[in-house]
Amino acid sequence: MIKLIITDLDGTLLNDEKTLSPVFWETEQLIHDKGILFSIASGRQFHNLLEKFDRIKDRTLFIAENGTYVSYQGKEIFINALGKAEANRLTEIGKKLSGSHMILCGKNSAYTESADSRFLAEARKYYSRLQIVNDLSLVEDDVLKVTICDFSGAEKLRVHFQPYEKEYQIALATKIWLDFTHLSANKGTAIAKVQQELEISVDETMVFGDYLNDLEMMKSAKHSYAMKNGHPQIIEAANFITEFDNNNEGVERTVRKVCL
Repeated sequence: MIKLIITDLDGTLLNDEKTLSPVFWETEQLIHDKGILFSIASGRQFHNLLEKFDRIKDRTLFIAENGTYVSYQGKEIFINALGKAEANRLTEIGKKLSGSHMILCGKNSAYTESADSRFLAEARKYYSRLQIVNDLSLVEDDVLKVTICDFSGAEKLRVHFQPYEKEYQIALATKIWLDFTHLSANKGTAIAKVQQELEISVDETMVFGDYLNDLEMMKSAKHSYAMKNGHPQIIEAANFITEFDNNNEGVERTVRKVCL
């Protein structure tokens, strides 16, 4: 019996227009009525998730910033932050990369030095709290993640961080975002903490994801689903593939078929 359903947002539960299907709210209510815990696991900021799911925030488990911050029923249950020196090292490298924009993702807010209008419009899709500062190294906050946006493609940026691949968790969140977190931080380790805390097994867990920051999550559930539109590595890692993509209620249709 499935007791916990966890889904990524962008490219998974959200369509390409970054909106929820009207079918979602009805499906979530059915999940709740059946006693199944619903969870969002996203690279997005916690405050952004709260805003998007305000009407069900009191019964939703939030796994934010690629598994570095977990909250349930208004209570922080897990945090896995970067050290200040580690965060500063990453931002200093990133700021030297032409055409790239850095964000320091703190517990209380996100921070950037960039005032580029195109970048800010993109960033505010994922960060409801975003401050422009003069110097990222002076930010006083628990740093959950450092991320770089590059509109020409973020994958090419990895070469600049190869010397640090054994020191940080580095993952492509989308084609234009490259994320850096604590070496032990990812959605999979966060889910393992949740399963332990709530006494829910891998066999009782269902997950959905589409991109490389969902890779470890695929190993945390017997019922692991890659989206039909997912990255090839996610499709290979998952136990199942959804019949429909994110633009055609792939998550909701699968949940209804398997759980309801």
